Amino acid sequence: MARLAGKVALVTGAGRGMGRVIALRLAEEGASLVVNYAASRAAAEEVVETIRKAGGRAVAYQADVSKRPEVVRMFEQIDRDPGRLDIVVNSAGVSGGQPLATMTDEHIDSLFGINLLAPLYVASEAAKRLGEGGRIVNIGSSLAQFPIAGASVYAAAKSGLKSFTDVWAKELGPKGVTVNTVIPGATAPGMAERTPPAYREFYEKASPFGRIGRAEEIAAVVAFLCSPEASWVSGAHIMANGAANA
Repeated sequence: MARLAGKVALVTGAGRGMGRVIALRLAEEGASLVVNYAASRAAAEEVVETIRKAGGRAVAYQADVSKRPEVVRMFEQIDRDPGRLDIVVNSAGVSGGQPLATMTDEHIDSLFGINLLAPLYVASEAAKRLGEGGRIVNIGSSLAQFPIAGASVYAAAKSGLKSFTDVWAKELGPKGVTVNTVIPGATAPGMAERTPPAYREFYEKASPFGRIGRAEEIAAVVAFLCSPEASWVSGAHIMANGAANA
């Protein structure tokens, strides 16, 4: 039997990139999917159709997860269909950098909103619903450990996400819910697709494997953390970056 049979998983930012790959992997493991998207409706519906054609079950719900009222509305939809929730993967994210001296409010609001506030809003609603065997997986970034110039807001947001994991694991453990962070390095499909060639080469050379990661490799780690086999793994920050030092 598939490891996640009978489970319902919400994956944020699942219309494209790493979120899409994670959603498809969890569906392969037997989970029913709630595919969250902010603007890429057609892409999210394609993910749903792919899952359904493979014999799985999925719905797509729009919400800008950086806005709490939209998160609340999405969870009300989840309460109606599919009517329960077992797994949450906070994979929605946005990257970018600006020099400290010229940093804009828009940059700060965007990166903190999607990368830090969104997981908080989603987990706050999920905590009301998850029970024994529940899972929360936050998607971090190795830039929190190996920061580069210009990435202060992004790195700070991802560092804050690790702190969320630490606290939520303590808070939700008595309910039987595990909370963990998966920390990718440069990955494609994902944010590395929009990385300039010079930076991509930098990240390829940073790993002894001489390449960047594949989203399927990150999804495999997420799938394990969502599975029954990971029942004793909580409060962990799992680096999945090919031993890169950047």
